[in-house]
Amino acid sequence: MDLNHCNTVLRRIQVSAFRLDKVKTREYNIDVKKFTDIDYPELVGDKKPTLLLHVCCAPCAAGCIERILEFFEVTFFYYNPNITDTSEYVRRLTELERFASYFGIKTVDGGKDDFSGAVKGLENEPEGGARCAVCFRMRLEKTAEKAAGYDYFATTLTLSPLKNAALINAVGAECAAKHRTRYVATDFKKKNGVLASVRLSEKYSLYRQNYCGCVYSRRKD
Repeated sequence: MDLNHCNTVLRRIQVSAFRLDKVKTREYNIDVKKFTDIDYPELVGDKKPTLLLHVCCAPCAAGCIERILEFFEVTFFYYNPNITDTSEYVRRLTELERFASYFGIKTVDGGKDDFSGAVKGLENEPEGGARCAVCFRMRLEKTAEKAAGYDYFATTLTLSPLKNAALINAVGAECAAKHRTRYVATDFKKKNGVLASVRLSEKYSLYRQNYCGCVYSRRKD
């Protein structure tokens, strides 16, 4: 895919995502905080704060890594129990570890939990609906729990133009309050985050899956 075509596709997706975001924001009564792309913490001295970054896949990490490394000491946290296919789970983890090695970043595997049980009764929900909200909370809850000892935590989930950044950030803030950790609100799709993902994915020949992760989001042939 050439860059011009990618730009055209991205603009169309962003329009659709904006409409979806407005609908979901009303549904969940979220107070949307306005910021450019990352709610940067105030830095004290020369030492970068530590960040436990929940990562769903290498391409999403690629879409934000250049920006966050400037401000944080980063550890990748791969926790995606929604990927119930073992071969897919391992493939994405292995690819993330390979990508992380280019930047000297440590990757932690969060393991698997019972995703199917967590979303029982929501199997027929549309993408972006109640099942996805449960999935966001499941992943951010575990990340917040594991963020003890880190200055902050965040997630790459907001890179996707098809995911509701306002909802993800609201859930992240709730999980942070529960576990007494600090969450960095983001909207990584801004500032051409998706294009950065495409560019670095091509540079490092990253595996780019064609579905989010769970069996319900998988594309039909």
